[in-house]
Amino acid sequence: MDNIIQLKISLLGTKPLIWRQVLVEKTTTFEALHKIIQIVMGWTNSHLHEFTLPGLRIGPLLDELDDDYGDELINEASVTMESVLNDTNQTIDYTYDFGDSWLHAIDMEKRLVGDSAILYPVCTGGELACPPEDCGGIPGFYEMLRIVKDKRHPERQEMLAWLGEAYNEKKFDQQTVNQQLINFFHL
Repeated sequence: MDNIIQLKISLLGTKPLIWRQVLVEKTTTFEALHKIIQIVMGWTNSHLHEFTLPGLRIGPLLDELDDDYGDELINEASVTMESVLNDTNQTIDYTYDFGDSWLHAIDMEKRLVGDSAILYPVCTGGELACPPEDCGGIPGFYEMLRIVKDKRHPERQEMLAWLGEAYNEKKFDQQTVNQQLINFFHL
């Protein structure tokens, strides 16, 4: 029985593309998928988010949000992947941080038979580090990288201090991500 779904999560507007590939159980809720995305992409879960598909808006139900955005918002805790994803090549849009508007495409690549030796969810691949929170979206991210690479730029030291020594835009640590997924979902 194909009880695992392989997803590719891509941060749109990045070049080269920042992406992750994950395996999730078909019974995974969109609430859990949000937490998976936060971990694998390196976000800090500091902002609102929403999933959209044709005719569907899925997200957290918050009283302070206005329902004037077209389709009614469906509670992400009550919707599973299997109830929405019918065919491979389906795409779900995921927006994180409505200010910076980090738009992700979540592509269903295939269905797989689960392996009892694997703890799901699991990240099976990825490229590049995710931008830091609150840097101004895609334009702000690339401006930040431009400043950091310019040793004579007057804002370089300030930007490096804000980023911290650990940030490396070329690095994706799959092993650390998978340990974080285990810690969050299994411990």
